Amino acid sequence: MIQKQISIRATHMRGGTSKGVFLEPNDLPAEARENPTLRDAVLLRVVGSPDPYGKHIDGMGGATSSTSKVVLISRSTRKDCDVDYLFGAVAIESPVVDWSGNCGNLTSAVGPFAIQRGLVQAPRDGVATVRIWQANIGKKIVAHVPMIDGEVQECGDFELDGVTFPSAEIKLEFMDPGADEDSEGGAMFPTGRMIDTLDIPGIGKVEATLINAGNPTVFVDAATLGFNGAELQPEINGDLAALARCETIRAHATVAMGLAATPQEATEKRPHTPKLAFVSSPADYISSSGKAVAAADIDLNARIFSMGMLHHAMTGTGAVAIAVAAAIRGTVVSRVLAEGSLEEVRFGHPSGKLTVGAAASENQGVWTVGKATMSRSARRLMDGQVFVPADYAR
Repeated sequence: MIQKQISIRATHMRGGTSKGVFLEPNDLPAEARENPTLRDAVLLRVVGSPDPYGKHIDGMGGATSSTSKVVLISRSTRKDCDVDYLFGAVAIESPVVDWSGNCGNLTSAVGPFAIQRGLVQAPRDGVATVRIWQANIGKKIVAHVPMIDGEVQECGDFELDGVTFPSAEIKLEFMDPGADEDSEGGAMFPTGRMIDTLDIPGIGKVEATLINAGNPTVFVDAATLGFNGAELQPEINGDLAALARCETIRAHATVAMGLAATPQEATEKRPHTPKLAFVSSPADYISSSGKAVAAADIDLNARIFSMGMLHHAMTGTGAVAIAVAAAIRGTVVSRVLAEGSLEEVRFGHPSGKLTVGAAASENQGVWTVGKATMSRSARRLMDGQVFVPADYAR
């Protein structure tokens, strides 16, 4: 029997240092709109996963954690938000779409997509304020999207390390980014401590900050992992033993945060979150683009793993977590800062540097953060139809 293909309306967008396939739920085949299994099956086929060759030749994915992503956007049913944003991290070599966390980078493309699809109203000129409900983590994000002549301003002179060409700046406010008791994994510090000592089989004792902010994140000192903090992707992603060690730590920390029952479950079913990140004091290094990053221009060095590999820059939610952890004294992040804590922090990552901010306050030992801020950019790469075989669910 000869199989045909079906077409699905989609937009391929870059947001921050990531890119992914954006859709409205109604763009999906009718049978996949209310069936999570069929929804994931069609999205896996759109991206080209699972791919044992690790190339995504037969799909829209880019075979990296930064480019193997899908986003569903719909009008919000909440009175305080304009759109609902659901993010899926698509595993490359296994048939898994992980819906457990947000993508902070692609958040910057949500407002533009919503305006371009007519889901929200925007001024002809000036700045459109788009209130986003991040459905994965149950948090509100406010995007400030520049408009010109009735269209989203996509071109501009805002430069973002990790992105080749400049674009228009989009300012993001992550409202109340720290988790609360009703959130998955519990409070902002799920164990009630700002630093935990994890006893990990085969590795030993590991000091870590386990924090729910932006996404669940695990912070450790670079030296704990045997790193100096200024590494680039080739130095780590080609070291299988180092990657395995880091995943072991991440998996056990996932259990400690109450997000998985076993380390095996964390690795197999929850590869997207929590993220594992490592930090160190400022040091000079050469970024992946060849640009020199001076220790005098940053407050710390930071690196983060995404879907088992070192990220080429910094995840957006990782930046939020850094901002929050830097603003609170006593975390692994704050203790590498010369000032002890900062409400605005400049950090170095493999592609360059980034500035983020968060204002934290303490009341009887309980920390709260009203919002975290950062700037990103976004633009459409392709708008049209993506094709998948009609038997995508097989």
